[in-house]
Amino acid sequence: MTSLPVSERLGSHLKRAEQALSAAKTAALKPAGLTSPQYAALLHLSANPGMSAAALARACAVTPPTMNTVLKNLRELGLVERTPHEWHKNILETRLTAKGGEVLARADEGPVRVERGLAACFTDEERRTLVELLGRCVDYLDSTRNP
Repeated sequence: MTSLPVSERLGSHLKRAEQALSAAKTAALKPAGLTSPQYAALLHLSANPGMSAAALARACAVTPPTMNTVLKNLRELGLVERTPHEWHKNILETRLTAKGGEVLARADEGPVRVERGLAACFTDEERRTLVELLGRCVDYLDSTRNP
């Protein structure tokens, strides 16, 4: 027997919540024909046009090779375009195309519905507290990796 039962491990509860959220968003994206990584890339590019593949990989929490595959597929679908950076010619900036913006707008309806439904499970004060508590989780866990 271990010294900490599974029911008392916060990580197990966090993982279950993350997996449930991921599954709900994946199902919500299915009608749009996008994967979660594709959607995440489009969403981040809409807020930060011109991101490099490396920056986008970090923002979407995927590996750089995975992001390169995601961007290749999005480019083939005509949803993003990649052009050399003005000063750093070996860096490609990535931007949504008009079609990419349209696809994102339609696809975003499902995940927004999921997010709003989840938020509605809590009062305003509970949401603020949850965000604060999750932030503390991240801060502590980051500190254990970077002492």
